[in-house]
Amino acid sequence: MKAHDTVEPKNAEQAAGQGGGAADQTAAGVPEVEPLSLEEQLAAKEKEARENWDRFLRERADLENLRKRTNREKEELLNYGYKSLIEEILPVLDNLERALGHASEDGLPALVEGIRMTHTMLLASLRKFNVTPVEAVGAPFDTAFHQAMAQVPTDEFPPNTVVEEYQKGYLLKDRLLRPAMVSVSTEIKG
Repeated sequence: MKAHDTVEPKNAEQAAGQGGGAADQTAAGVPEVEPLSLEEQLAAKEKEARENWDRFLRERADLENLRKRTNREKEELLNYGYKSLIEEILPVLDNLERALGHASEDGLPALVEGIRMTHTMLLASLRKFNVTPVEAVGAPFDTAFHQAMAQVPTDEFPPNTVVEEYQKGYLLKDRLLRPAMVSVSTEIKG
């Protein structure tokens, strides 16, 4: 179509729509939207305010959960952060206990006394960090704290009682560092 060509409307409705169309269309050719009533505007703004409030509450809850999780992780780190160091020290303590168990006072009393003092100092140092031994001999067998290495038929102890400890178990505060390796009593059958 060329600039000087004109188009004739085909029916009266098109002619009416084009003839008085200046009021219905803006300068860009987009029809004007009828303004919303005040009630409709208020309802839309109230809906938007509710959505914003809900979003705010969710974000606040997320922030609170993050704060709690961060505090919990920080407390875990402070309480149990040195666990791996203590686990490395426990075999040294075991060897000192074995040396004391096999040492004889008549051989080298100064050496035995030195090992005993080192053992006592190491236990005291571990206690400062809330490391405590697991009670074993004479206690009822508990899979949470003991690892059974053998069963011993005996009438000296009631059944399911720890009769011998091969390796001490230790707790770090309320957490098990390692279980005690023990033998457990059973009934004598016969």
